[in-house]
Amino acid sequence: MSEKNFWAERFEAERGRLGAVAYRMLGSRAEAEDAVQEAWLRLQRAGEGIDNPAGWLTTVVGRICLDMLRARGRRREDPIDGGEGEMQHADPAVRADEQAALADSVGLALLVVLERLAPAERLAFVLHDMFDVPFEEIGRIVDRSPVAARQLASRARRRVQGLPETPSADYERRKGVVAAFLAASRDGDFSGLLAVLDPEVVFHADADAVRLGSLAEISGAEAVATSFKGKATAAKLALIDGTPGLAVILGGQLRVVVLMEVEGERIVTIDSIADPALIAAMEVTYL
Repeated sequence: MSEKNFWAERFEAERGRLGAVAYRMLGSRAEAEDAVQEAWLRLQRAGEGIDNPAGWLTTVVGRICLDMLRARGRRREDPIDGGEGEMQHADPAVRADEQAALADSVGLALLVVLERLAPAERLAFVLHDMFDVPFEEIGRIVDRSPVAARQLASRARRRVQGLPETPSADYERRKGVVAAFLAASRDGDFSGLLAVLDPEVVFHADADAVRLGSLAEISGAEAVATSFKGKATAAKLALIDGTPGLAVILGGQLRVVVLMEVEGERIVTIDSIADPALIAAMEVTYL
């Protein structure tokens, strides 16, 4: 079998799933087909070196859809409810058929809510909750950590379910754990830090945070506690995309965002993000 035929067969095996992903992301059959076709063209150009074609194609389609949603937002288009863009000029019968088909596949109520989500939230929710794509892959698509991708999906899920942005019991629990971590860090309370850290906790820092002096990765409660003991003096408790975390203020500016994944009463993952572009894309509210 020629290499061209090999990749064509692999692509055709994934085409239906990729089309379903793009359709739920974009709400337009024509745009979904365009996204899938663009993924095929990129696969042809990439060729060798792809170890996981299914995952690679999902990532590519996700990024293409994300770009299309963002461009649509800049043009103030709305393919479901109307707008001033190209969808407004589509054949009304075709457009109605698309709306009906998508409503049948995801439910009318869900369709309305999906249209109100930010592009990254919609992608995280659709890929994870509808297609079981792991947060590691979603994070790569939206240029965020797996923890941040999980928070995007969680926030979208709350909106889809009609729950408050920050459910009271869960919110207070997470906020309490993060606040206890911050207080123990500031006070140099090693035992206090160990009390809120999972024994297998893992800390990650992006390249920008490393340039500011952070270690790239730390594993284990004792090592993480040692690193944070007596630190966090410039940190403030904050909501990061609707989830409790820390905002580090340096020179009067928000320079670092610390995301924490909390399970029960312990922190299992800490992500330190200092990339200005990623921080600018986050919604940060000081508590």
